[in-house]
This record gives sequence, C-alpha cells and structure tokens, in this order.
Amino acid sequence: MQLTGFMLAASLLLAGCGDAEADKAAGAAAGEAGPVTPGGELVWALAGTVTNDSLDAHKAGFAPTTRVMRSLYDSLVVELPDHSIKPWLATSWEISPDGKVYTFQLRKDVKFHDGTPFNAEAVKFNFDRIKDPATKASIAFNEIGPYLKTEVVDEYTVKLYFEKPFAPFLSNAAKVDLGMVSPAAVQKFGDAFPQNPVGTGPFKLKKLTPSTQVEFEKNPDYNWAPSNAKHQGPAYLDKLTVKYVEEEATRVSVLQSKQVHVADIIPPQNLVALKADKSFNVQETELLQVNYSLYLNQQRAPWNDLKARQAVRSALDLDAAIKTIYLGTSQQGWSPLTPHQFAYSSSRENAYKPDLAQANKTFDELGWVKGADGYRSKDGKRLTIEFIDTQGNREKRLDLNSIFTQQLKQAGIELKLVSLPSGTYSERRTKGDYDLVAGSQFSGDPDVLRQLFSTKGPSKQNNIARANDPKLDELLEQGYLEQAPEKRKAVYKEAQEYIIDNVYSIPTYVFQYSVASGSEVKGIVFDYPAWPVFYDAWIQK
Repeated sequence: MQLTGFMLAASLLLAGCGDAEADKAAGAAAGEAGPVTPGGELVWALAGTVTNDSLDAHKAGFAPTTRVMRSLYDSLVVELPDHSIKPWLATSWEISPDGKVYTFQLRKDVKFHDGTPFNAEAVKFNFDRIKDPATKASIAFNEIGPYLKTEVVDEYTVKLYFEKPFAPFLSNAAKVDLGMVSPAAVQKFGDAFPQNPVGTGPFKLKKLTPSTQVEFEKNPDYNWAPSNAKHQGPAYLDKLTVKYVEEEATRVSVLQSKQVHVADIIPPQNLVALKADKSFNVQETELLQVNYSLYLNQQRAPWNDLKARQAVRSALDLDAAIKTIYLGTSQQGWSPLTPHQFAYSSSRENAYKPDLAQANKTFDELGWVKGADGYRSKDGKRLTIEFIDTQGNREKRLDLNSIFTQQLKQAGIELKLVSLPSGTYSERRTKGDYDLVAGSQFSGDPDVLRQLFSTKGPSKQNNIARANDPKLDELLEQGYLEQAPEKRKAVYKEAQEYIIDNVYSIPTYVFQYSVASGSEVKGIVFDYPAWPVFYDAWIQK
C-alpha cells in the first residue's frame, strides 16, 4: 500500500541493497544499457499463489497477486522515490483550489490488450466500477476515498470529483490497485474477468493455470512506458512465466538449480549465501506498508481493557523473536507504518519494552489466576487468545507466532492458532468472532490507516483493529483532508502515537522484500511501494 508507480530510479535499487550489493548493482547497471538481442522467457518463482479470482486490479487485496498484476496494468501516474508524481497514462493534470476536482489530460495513443481504446470513457468506467458495491472492490475502494463521480469532458480529458479534498489520491492513482482495466473486457467476461484480465500493460495474459502458474506474453503494441523507464516500446522479454512456489526451500532450490531465473522473498538463512555467490544478484527494499501487526479484538473481553492489551505486549519479547526468526534481516517495527513510509513517526521507538514481571502483575490484578498447568483462568475460563489465520507461514509468520506462543505462556496466556480457509476466515473476521488477527497492508500513503483503524473507512465497524474511537476517526479524517504535506505529517504522527499508546495494534517486524535472480538477468527494478517490474528486464545470452 501497500502499492504505486512503475519504475523506480536506480538510486532506490541501490539504497535497498547492502554495500556489497550496491557495488554489484552499480557495476551491473553500467553494463545494462539494454540487451544485444531482445527476447526469451523469464521464469519467476513467486512466494505465494494467485487465486483464480484475483487477477482483477480492483478486487485483489493479496500481496502476491498485486506483485503479479503490475505487469498487466498501467496507472494514470507514476510515483518516484521522492514522492513526486510524474505522467504515465495521463500526460498532465490540474487540481482545483478546493482540492475536490482532478482534471486529467490523457495520452491519445494507448490501447488495451483487446485492441479497444484507452480514453476518458475508460477512466470513468474504471472509477465508477470501483465505487459500485456490486464490484466488491478490495483495496481499491479505500484508495478512492470520498470519490463522487467522473465527468468526460472530451475524448481525452476527464474530471474526477470528490466529496471532500483527498490528499492521497495521486499517490494512490499510481498503484496497481487503481490500474486501468478494459471496459469492453469487463462487459464481455463479467464475473469471469478476473480469469481473463485485460489491461494496457507491457505484458498480456497468455494462459492461466489455476493454483500452478500464470503465463504472460509481451504486448507488441506497447509504447507508453512512464518517463523514468529505461526504454520505450515493447518489453525486451517475449514471455514472463510466474510459477507459484509457496514453500521457501523449494523457491531457493529451483533458483539455484536454474529451473527459474528469479525468486522472491528469499528466506533469511539463504540471503547471505546468495549475496556472496557471484552467480546471483540479490535486490532488497523496504516494502512500504502497515507492518505485520497483532490486533487484539477490543470489542471482546478482556481485550477491551487497555491494561490487558498492554500486558500482552509486555509479555512479548518482539526483538528477540524477530532476531531468532529473521536472523538480522528484519528489524522490529515500532509504528504501524514502515520507516520509509511518508509521515512515519519515530517518536515511539523504544517507548516500551518486554516486561514479563509487569505482565504477570497486571493479570494478577485483573483477577486471572495461574493454575498448576501454568495457564491463567478466571470464573472457570482459561485466559486464551484465539488467533484466527488464513495465510500460513508466509514470511515465516507461523514460525514467529510459535515463539510468541512460548513467550505468552510465561505470562499464563494460551495462544491458540486456528488456521481457516479464506472464506471462513473472512466471515469470522467480519463478525468479530476471534480474539486476535494479524496482518500487514501494503500502501504508499498513510491513509491506509483509515482502512484498518477507522469506523469511517471502508470497513466501518468491521475494521481489522475493531477500533471504535472518535478521536482516532477524526485524526484519520484530518489526514486525508489536509493538503499541506508537513501538516499531514503532523496529523499522522499523532495518529501513530495514539494507536501505539492505546495498543490498538502491536507492530512486529519491518519487512524487507527481496528478489534474487541469476546473474544473467538484468534490468529488474522495483515499483512504488516495492514490487518487481519486468518491463526493462532482459536475459544476457
């Protein structure tokens, strides 16, 4: 979110590497003007599975899916590392003095993969589709905020109207979640559009094999890359094949055995070895997002008591757990937002620490008594945190939570993990039928906090934090209404402090997204907030 532009400048790539990797990347960049002979197929081992209904820019909310979709869909604008916004499908734009109307001038040479034109009518269709409840848009719905309507001025001029000023809009418009889908394809395929996605991107769908892989081929007509791309015209690669490889050891194995060219989310225990091996390049960058956090259900006792939530946090030695699991490749997160996110506040770094004695004292005072088995109970009920989950060991999260289970037991708390199918998980989360959920949310703008913590966001009372706090609601409303960047930062600083002080979430680790590739692969860069882009990629023969 977190999610976006198309190409980052080389400076971000180098900033995301260690010193040795920066030297390697700089040396490689010097010889990466472009391929002598374009073509070939690049195979990518993806850390995750693209579900059959998720190749729809507006419906997808799962990180592996959005990583894949960046090759399919273009955006109106591109965001650079300094947060400046540059043209892409839109050549220019104006914002009304009251911040409620955005007027875009569009490129006149763009076509969707199905040959239909990209124009003002297409833009109107896309934003109206996201707003339509029947679409069941996911992250995209949050990212249009108080959107009202779109007016077609002429074939290549469009006006977007908002009920209130919405400062994050241009940054959000750069993300793949607000990428442009083909109106004709949506109308043709209906509910099957997610399996038949059509955008304007440098690659188009060739074949989707459910639960196994997705194959793309280059769009031969592509000639509208953003200005920070390294070339114009079609992609260098003829084909991009994405294989779903959830098991981390297998991803590393198929990369090392040259069965694939690229693998992402490299396990910590393999990063050092791959970085030292000249046969591979490793690129890392901080994923801009809301950190993977623990959310205790504030609408269920005893977690509706701030003292109980504080005691749970005190019982956790987050730094020790993170060092054990991630071997120094990830650091503890102190805020909901990651450190390089716009408006990140460092004010609560080291503001609390593990304190098992204090956690035990608090639960004693709250009337929870330890039994012979080491667990606490009150009125015949064990002190259990039922933790519902659906994502498995993505980013070694189950491994991390196993340590949390051991730590919480020292305070007499039972952490009970319940793994559920996605549909059942969503139903129970919406109903608030749990003690704890955990998750992250990628985004390039701190307005994502409204989605997770506000009753005025798209999730309303069902926000993941189960927060119902008028002060926090107001702060997060101010955050998107305020147009001045420094004033926005001040609002979000206060919001982050308020969330941490009230233990509305317990941030865990800051995720470093990694991509490893064979040394023959050149030209992979990251978009904003951190997904790999293959438009400029090529394979050295």
